[in-house]
Amino acid sequence: MTSRTEKKSYTALDQSSMPNFNSSWVNYKGAWFTTIFVVVGLKALFTVIPFITPEASWTLTNLSFNCGHYIMFHWVQGIPFENNQGAYDGLTLWEQIDGGVQFTATRKFLTAVPIVLFLLSTHYTHYNLFLFGINFTALLVVLVAKLPIMHRVRVFGINKLDYDMD
Repeated sequence: MTSRTEKKSYTALDQSSMPNFNSSWVNYKGAWFTTIFVVVGLKALFTVIPFITPEASWTLTNLSFNCGHYIMFHWVQGIPFENNQGAYDGLTLWEQIDGGVQFTATRKFLTAVPIVLFLLSTHYTHYNLFLFGINFTALLVVLVAKLPIMHRVRVFGINKLDYDMD
């Protein structure tokens, strides 16, 4: 492989040779329901903890969900299976969803959930400026990573692999 074009074509051939079991689950029937269930479960968990105010409960729900969402979809690279000869090694789960096609129904849903959670947490914290700043920062971190311009981009080289997948 001498040229950059050849590297891209080999990677595309490897990725299309088998279904990607790491990212195909997000298109299954229960995946969207499970996402909502996780948010409701986190809210219930933080609500039953003694001495936590409802405002703190909503903020902790937002922070926990966005932190987990970011790690799962935008930080971890590759797939846990060894059946694809490294075709997805340099890609995050978000970059693998729907073969990298932007603005699919799944991607829109996974983008809308943090936004709706932010709006709910902002409303139920009674628009407290300090909590708004915390919730908004968490939303920005997750949303910026989802932008099409950020596809295969590693900010400041953080989380970049030693070899180039492009």
